[in-house]
Amino acid sequence: MLNISRQRVNDEVIQKYNLQALSTLSTPRTGLRFARMMRVIVVIVVVTLFLPWQQNIRGTGNVTAFSPTDRPQNIQNAIPGRIEKWYVDEGQLVQAGDTILALSEIKDDYLDPQVLARTQEQIEAKKSAIGSYEDKVVALDQQIEALRSGLQLSLQKARNKVDQARLKVLNDSTDLIAQRTNYQIAQTRLQRYELGYKDGLFSLTDLETRRLKLQEDNAKLVSQENKLGIARQELINARLELGSLQAEYQDKISKAISDRSTALSSLADAQSELSKLVNKFANIEQRQNRYIVRAPQSGFVVRTLKAGLGETIKEGESVATLQPHNPNRAVELYIRPTDVPLVTIGREVRLEFDGWPALQFAGWPDASIGTFGGIVQVVDQVNSANGQYRLLVTPKPDEEWPEAIRIGSGVYGWVMLNDVPVWYELWRQLNGFPPDLNQKQLDKITASPKEEGKK
Repeated sequence: MLNISRQRVNDEVIQKYNLQALSTLSTPRTGLRFARMMRVIVVIVVVTLFLPWQQNIRGTGNVTAFSPTDRPQNIQNAIPGRIEKWYVDEGQLVQAGDTILALSEIKDDYLDPQVLARTQEQIEAKKSAIGSYEDKVVALDQQIEALRSGLQLSLQKARNKVDQARLKVLNDSTDLIAQRTNYQIAQTRLQRYELGYKDGLFSLTDLETRRLKLQEDNAKLVSQENKLGIARQELINARLELGSLQAEYQDKISKAISDRSTALSSLADAQSELSKLVNKFANIEQRQNRYIVRAPQSGFVVRTLKAGLGETIKEGESVATLQPHNPNRAVELYIRPTDVPLVTIGREVRLEFDGWPALQFAGWPDASIGTFGGIVQVVDQVNSANGQYRLLVTPKPDEEWPEAIRIGSGVYGWVMLNDVPVWYELWRQLNGFPPDLNQKQLDKITASPKEEGKK
């Protein structure tokens, strides 16, 4: 069978066992064909080893929206309430401002259906009270002005009275001096008449007349002294009245000023309460506008988070999830920390989406089928929860992604780097070396932190 002896038995075996495999092996051309096939394979392998291979960095992720406003969002209610009616179904397309659901009030402070009208009545009453306080302040200002004017008039009148009393004292003092002079003269004349009466020059009648005259002058002197004392007392009383008058008016003015300050304080309190009531009215009005939960933007209602009618919800609680319509799609691609220095903004990426038929050759992107191109737009500065770094990739300008791809779909991606021979890539992979970077890319990576620091 192995043809190792000089005696050949293959013909007898072939005749005895008519087998195709034995007939093929017995053909001399089989060895030549095998040798030629091996040479072709070796040539193909050698040629393949020198073909260009584009280095790449692998990553996985999912489809998202580039703008935060295009990403799925939870619709939340601004106030607590009770669900009265749903206006949408899951999967329904809604426009911005469309009604999602209607709520009813559950707080005691707002259960009254006439709460706005009653609050408006309180506002009007408070405005009336403010007007009364303002009128009182004006009246007190007028009263204070009148008291000050009256004080000036009364002070002037009292000063005039003091001047009159002073002049009267001066007049009575002059009269007293004159009366004293008259009394002294009467005494001197009486003494002469007494001497003359002894000498016989005057009669007793003349002497008695002089004595009566002295008594009259003495009485007038005493009367004038009393009159002067009364005038002095009137002067003292006028001065005292002048001082008490100023104190009396000052007390009235101080009381009026105190009443004015009280009125101003009450006015300020009323204005503060009015502001609170106006604020309360506006809050109630805005609260009633929030009984209807509306769509913040156009999109699809992905899921309702509350079910049924009559269910109460808290303030700020999510009621539904909305996916914005026609989002600006992007891909979140996660790569290893060791590969981050090799990735720069503007790098080309090849993407393979879940559920989309594709035949990917990472090193030969031009030969790939069913993959789509992207551009790196964002490289995170910190790692994610899984320890990897996130890249945000947007579609290439000349290569749109399929419309059937939705937010959240899985993605496999390859960040394309330099072209190297296949043998070099195999050698690099076997030795665990990182991909290569040319000098321009190194300069760009080195300059990026400096430029960011300058900014």
